[in-house]
Amino acid sequence: MSEMSEIKCPHCGKNFKVDEAGFADILKQVHTQEFDRELHTRIELLEKEKDNAVKLAEEKTKNELQAESAKQEAEIAQLKADKALALSKLESERMSELAELKAKGEAELARLQAKIESADTEKKLALSEAVNKLEKERDEIANQLKSKDTEKQLMESSLREKYTSELQSKDDKYSSELKSKDEMIAQYKDMKAKLSTKMVGETLEQHCEIEFNKLRATAFQNAYFEKDNDASGGTKGDYIYRENDQNETEIISIMFEMKNESDETATKKKNEDFLSKLNDDRNKKGCEYAVLVSLLESDSEFYNSGIVDMSYKYPKMYVIRPQFFIPIITLLRNAAMNSLQYKSELAIVRAQNIDITNFEEDISTFKDAFATNYERAGRKFGEAIDGIDKTIKQLEKTKESLLSSERNLRLANDKAQDLTIKKLTRDNPTMTEKFKSTKNE
Repeated sequence: MSEMSEIKCPHCGKNFKVDEAGFADILKQVHTQEFDRELHTRIELLEKEKDNAVKLAEEKTKNELQAESAKQEAEIAQLKADKALALSKLESERMSELAELKAKGEAELARLQAKIESADTEKKLALSEAVNKLEKERDEIANQLKSKDTEKQLMESSLREKYTSELQSKDDKYSSELKSKDEMIAQYKDMKAKLSTKMVGETLEQHCEIEFNKLRATAFQNAYFEKDNDASGGTKGDYIYRENDQNETEIISIMFEMKNESDETATKKKNEDFLSKLNDDRNKKGCEYAVLVSLLESDSEFYNSGIVDMSYKYPKMYVIRPQFFIPIITLLRNAAMNSLQYKSELAIVRAQNIDITNFEEDISTFKDAFATNYERAGRKFGEAIDGIDKTIKQLEKTKESLLSSERNLRLANDKAQDLTIKKLTRDNPTMTEKFKSTKNE
């Protein structure tokens, strides 16, 4: 029974399962022009939607940060102004009261002084009463000053608690936004990770053979896929794939070479180092295509983008990662099956000594069109991965901006906590002198 794979619909987001035969049927549609147009249209639409969503998120985040920053600065300025106004009002009231009390005391002393001059007894009595009254008024003034100081401390404490509460609320909001951004980054990274395939088996050759054998009984019943053990020509490849129709007419043949990074530990090799030998092995064994399945140059964006067409160096040659092993066989096989009818008719025409120029041109045109469409599909695959990488980087930048804003808010809170009357009057001699005189009185 074929293995079921889960696929997520890019439009509705719904997951559904499909077996290997169904996956092969989907891939058979790649070469049709109608599918290419539909794919191209949907990719452009998705790209536009993604760009618009990213731009909208960036603009919204930027506007929110600017609005929050302006609001916080206005609130801080208002709190400072309110505090300064309250302190100024308290100081003014206290100075006014002190001046009034002082004026009253001086008037009372003058009146008493006049009485003292008229009579010593009255003077002593008046003086005693005046002293008692002044002492009482002094105690009242001291109590009033103490009450004012307590009121001032309570106001400072209230302002500090209000500002701290507001900062804590904003800090909680930014923490929630940071958590949301982290979750989005994790989702994009998980999406990118799912584009790769985990190897099975101890070696790359075992992995490819196991993957092929999973589908041999269902999708490749008439195919030959075995190791190349014929070294009579001096060299040999790793695996040969051949498939014939019921008339023993060859449909397709592929020479495979597998290269793992661990195979070359002394000096790191490049993929191009093996293309010449692979081309020679393909020609010696009479294979139509040559495919290098490679894990070399693992950091290369060129080879990680998908199926790489190397026909500009060697004809009908491709370099792929292991996850594209089955897809490359399916794509080349489907293209060959479409041209099988042309091959059969061409063989009949040649047997009857009929001009075959037009048939060969049709086959050549079909192969060129297939190669072009295939190259476009591979390029779009690479562009999709690049888009995901760019989105992850942009979200990480947004996260850094939020963290920077949170640090600035924390510093502002620390400065507000450190704000005292002593620091406010440090560089203000007038206010310092007034506070000193008030304490001395």
